Amino acid sequence: MKVRATFAALLATGVLSAVRLQGQTTTSDGALFLLLPVGAQSVGMGQAMVAERAGTESVWSNPAGLARHDKREAAIHHSETIAARGDVITLLFPKQKLGVFAVSVNVLDFGNQQITDPGGTPIGFVLPRNILFAGTYGAAIGKRLNVGVTYKRLQYRVDCSGQCANVATFSAGSSAVDIGAQYDIPGDTPVRLGAAVRNIGTRLKVNERQQADPLPTRAEVGISYRVAILDRYVSDVDVRLAGDLIATTSADDPSARLGADLTYQKNVHLRAGYIANDVDGANAAVGFGIGAGHLVFDIARTFGGLSEDAGKTPAYVSLRYVF
Repeated sequence: MKVRATFAALLATGVLSAVRLQGQTTTSDGALFLLLPVGAQSVGMGQAMVAERAGTESVWSNPAGLARHDKREAAIHHSETIAARGDVITLLFPKQKLGVFAVSVNVLDFGNQQITDPGGTPIGFVLPRNILFAGTYGAAIGKRLNVGVTYKRLQYRVDCSGQCANVATFSAGSSAVDIGAQYDIPGDTPVRLGAAVRNIGTRLKVNERQQADPLPTRAEVGISYRVAILDRYVSDVDVRLAGDLIATTSADDPSARLGADLTYQKNVHLRAGYIANDVDGANAAVGFGIGAGHLVFDIARTFGGLSEDAGKTPAYVSLRYVF
């Protein structure tokens, strides 16, 4: 029946895409969308963010990056790739003496897939989506140490709208935790170290089936450096350099990420980055950001990888309201 064939093709495409997106990563991992980047700042800097303080984007890279954020922030992060359309909403609010809290929802939409009857007449749509809810807490300990944790509840769903009697819908759910820390090196050198372990959690289980896939747990370490020597020559330009190393918990296939952020008068940003073994296969990125009053707008794109090869420019846009 054409309905079954269409649905089978959809599932096959999804599985094959997941394997290809992973590159050298273990293909038995579930919830692969947890490895996709969130936010134009992060993408523009090659995802080298584990030692950076990036407001709401730190929820997804290192929750310790929220710890010293002293303003409230509401943010929307949007992405368009060959795999899916992503939308993330995050609200961040600091509480004096308690720390910084954030709540987020992350929806990854793979697009409606039309189903037809044997005569080719459209009778409904298959709706594959990933949905994630997250709560984050960050705290400063002393003058130099930051710590943070994020709890995530995630679900992968394939729903159906229309005449769905012959379409097998399903859902898979799991919970995960991210933990992280950052430390500012004492002395005159403006260096910050960061470390995080992401996606520690239960296996992703589909309905009541026995088979369950492990989450893509990753360990990351990184460094961020502010080029302070520029202060001798210019007063309104700031440059930050960052580098990360990411690997599975068994230290298999470690890969590097490098990024740079040039800021003019604290409001205009030019970013560039290098990515090794990106989930989409991209190997370079650029980004731009501008702030005006309470609003901050960032945009970024990557080069190479599945999206660009398929003729779809991978684009990331973030809009933040800081107050």
